[in-house]
Amino acid sequence: MKLKDFDFTLPEELIAQTPLEDRSSSRLMVLDKNSGEIEHRKFKDIVHYLNAGDCLVLNNTKVMPARLFGIKEETGAHVEILLLKQLEGDQWETLVKPAKRVKVGTVIDFGEGKLKAKCIDTLEHGGRIFQFSYDGIFYEILDELGEMPLPPYIHEQLDNPDRYQTVFAKEIGSAAAPTAGLHFTEELLDEIRAKGVKTVFVTLHVGLGTFRPVSSENIEEHEMHAEFYHMSEETAEQLNEVRKNGGRIISVGTTSTRTLETIANRHNGRFVGESGWTDIFIYPGYQWRAIDGLITNFHLPKSSLVMLVSALAGRENILRAYHIAVKERYRFFSFGDAMFIR
Repeated sequence: MKLKDFDFTLPEELIAQTPLEDRSSSRLMVLDKNSGEIEHRKFKDIVHYLNAGDCLVLNNTKVMPARLFGIKEETGAHVEILLLKQLEGDQWETLVKPAKRVKVGTVIDFGEGKLKAKCIDTLEHGGRIFQFSYDGIFYEILDELGEMPLPPYIHEQLDNPDRYQTVFAKEIGSAAAPTAGLHFTEELLDEIRAKGVKTVFVTLHVGLGTFRPVSSENIEEHEMHAEFYHMSEETAEQLNEVRKNGGRIISVGTTSTRTLETIANRHNGRFVGESGWTDIFIYPGYQWRAIDGLITNFHLPKSSLVMLVSALAGRENILRAYHIAVKERYRFFSFGDAMFIR
């Protein structure tokens, strides 16, 4: 398939710049993946589409204040670093701007010596590996010096950084939020559970793999960047029980989806508690093994995320739904509205 097959026109003013005050008051497009039928609701109405015995799978990753601004020790030049993933010890894979100023051996200072980073390797796409040095606890220093890494298409300052975290965020390690989960409140989750729907958690630390643009004209040639995931034995047992009893597994977000499909593919359709790295790339033609439905936001044209939802609901259904979303003035991307593919 070609990259242009997943393109659509998106007016810039539909890119949501700020979150709504009430998380669950965003709009919800409900798409039947078999018939293509569309309904327009509020997100809190999601409870009416879930049945006793179903299971919602949410990603409990927590966003790090992963954007750091420092200066080169040699020249005093300003450098921006985005932490992507921890490798070994205090070594981190990062993105750097401007990358051309940072070569192997370059030392960058943050917070007047509170944190230092030495470049030990260079990667493609502006990537660098740094060895960090500091006194104290790394994440406490990061909380003090780092900033929330909002996506580049959001130009407004975020008054409350917690609005870029889900209410169930727990496991720190993401460079971006699993944004489909931002629509849930504790009250809505309680209402869903009261209906007899299970809620379980997986972890996928969102990194470059989720957002790296697809540049290959033949999409099959695109390579995803590996991201860390974890599923507990308890979650695996609950998911296997739901499947055995005929309930639906509803994934909240493409990151939860990629975790579930990775594990199911490795274990013949069953779920197993494990940790690992996944670079799974889901596009039309993919044979689904884990999920029955998906709650997700509206994504960027020609992105791997549009390809994933097209694999679930059909490319024609998705492009038609996105055309209607634009016409109906839905809000797009991280702070935007939601879609439930059922």
